[in-house]
Amino acid sequence: MPRVITRLAIIFSPVFLAGCSSLLPHAHTNTVGPWQNYHEAQQTFDLIIPYQTTSEDLKTLKLDPESNPNITILNYSDVIRRFIPNPTVNAEDLAPGVRECIMAKAACHGYEIVQKSNTSKRYGNFWADITNFKRKTEVTGWSFSGVVLVKDNVVIYTLAGGQPAIRELDENNNPLGPFQGSGESALRNRVPLP
Repeated sequence: MPRVITRLAIIFSPVFLAGCSSLLPHAHTNTVGPWQNYHEAQQTFDLIIPYQTTSEDLKTLKLDPESNPNITILNYSDVIRRFIPNPTVNAEDLAPGVRECIMAKAACHGYEIVQKSNTSKRYGNFWADITNFKRKTEVTGWSFSGVVLVKDNVVIYTLAGGQPAIRELDENNNPLGPFQGSGESALRNRVPLP
């Protein structure tokens, strides 16, 4: 009987160890919004034509802060802070629509749209990860950000950007495994700060 158990353990241990990587943590962060990817967001922004698109058109495009929860309304001072971050930037250096918005003061406002989707997944050896000897993490996703300036219910300026594809690989090696950093924290707790 003990031989049978030993043989079964030898047979099934590779199957058990191979399936362990699926036990590693993963996370997904998604900003709620109307777009499923960067290209959909960019296509929506491409439909906005300065000096033609109205506030009603923005609502149709789902660029309305009342229907899209991740739109920030920019007031006059927010627009100045965003486009003139320091005194070395001259108004002449700005795009005409931005200058017009700043000159209009309270008659102009903006919308800042930020949407992103990121998935973080740890991969590699389960035992090395869980004991903190070696952790590998892959982050994939996309991010989009855009600004729309509106004066008298007509769009006068747009700016869009972001990352159509995000792929980051992070690898942490800790030769001491679970004891890595514990000496530092113990020392910090015992030594009084001046």
